Amino acid sequence: MIRAMVRRALERFPAKWVPGRIEKARHNNREPRSDLIGTGKTLVLAAAFAAGLTPVTCLGQSTKPLPAKATQELPPELLALLEQKKMPKYSPIVLRLFKQEAELEVWKQDTAGRFQILKTYPICRWSGDLGPKFYEGDRQAPEGFYTITPELMNPNSNFHLSINFGFPNSFDRANKRNGSFLMIHGDCLSAGCYAMTDEQISEIYALARDSLSGRPSFQVQAYPFRLTPANLARHRNSPNMAFWKMLKVGNDHFETTQREPRVDVCDRRYVFDAQPPPNSPQPLVFNASERCPPFVVNPEIARRAQEKRRADERATAKLVEDDVPAAPIYSGLDGGMNEVFLARFPYRVTLAKVMPYASYLPRLPPVPWIGNDGSLTSKWFGTSFAKPIACDPARAGFPWSRC
Repeated sequence: MIRAMVRRALERFPAKWVPGRIEKARHNNREPRSDLIGTGKTLVLAAAFAAGLTPVTCLGQSTKPLPAKATQELPPELLALLEQKKMPKYSPIVLRLFKQEAELEVWKQDTAGRFQILKTYPICRWSGDLGPKFYEGDRQAPEGFYTITPELMNPNSNFHLSINFGFPNSFDRANKRNGSFLMIHGDCLSAGCYAMTDEQISEIYALARDSLSGRPSFQVQAYPFRLTPANLARHRNSPNMAFWKMLKVGNDHFETTQREPRVDVCDRRYVFDAQPPPNSPQPLVFNASERCPPFVVNPEIARRAQEKRRADERATAKLVEDDVPAAPIYSGLDGGMNEVFLARFPYRVTLAKVMPYASYLPRLPPVPWIGNDGSLTSKWFGTSFAKPIACDPARAGFPWSRC
């Protein structure tokens, strides 16, 4: 009987949405511990006894009416903007996230079938540093291409509303990356997520909800920064550059065609807009960890993307030749926020909390004064502290060799 209760509980409490306790831990400046995720005996038994109750459920899965915050209509000014841009209310969307600029873009398909930018939202808070997520607890917000299905939409989030990335995707799993409960949500608090204000996430959630009407998913593209020649030159020393150049292929496909790129994974890498070779008798089958099958890319898509890639590479090389300053590998900060929120939330961006991101401290501005003998200590404490300190091993309490 207990076994049957557990099975029913797990069916009703899917691992993606263990309610309340886990999601709250997720954002209490740490990621949820493994003993809070569906493998723990306590959680499973608790879920079993709760199986007769109505659980926290996802969009489209509940037999209970959704909360008002998840069903509210788009504001009139946004509906007017859709009409102005000739974008049907229920047409597909693509969300694009940029860490460095701390911006979220909503692109929406117009009546001509092309994606155009609808609105840009400043991101209130993201955590970690530039670069992908590697493991649970590293505080990194994900980068890559993610497919959002209705069950990843949480109308009962503790952070107003949330959209789960579904991390790890097949690329992440093939590269042995792990993590959970990585989202776009409200409340402007982040521990591996992209946090918006409640007002912002209400609009974004509504646009995502409407786009899922009659279709199975929408795409999220998460980038370290806008993949421009200036940014690529500035971050040329980053160990993540090969990964970012791979993401740029998908970025270029999208920007040059204004169509959502098809994303597959093979040989532990992303491939975009792949199709079978001419006269191929078999459909393409991709395995994220195995060698890529023979495939081609639509010549028109490939031509446009290649032209952009070559132009960007020339511009990047020129900037490097001109010795444009290189950014530090790590910022030394725990993420960032858009500058429009700095006055409203002045203390939310802190020093990095995990290694290796904490190995780089941010460069402080120069102090505008010095003491008479050229030292800061003489200015603060007088000349007695500015003199060299003599080491007395008898008083130091440690061996002479360390004195």
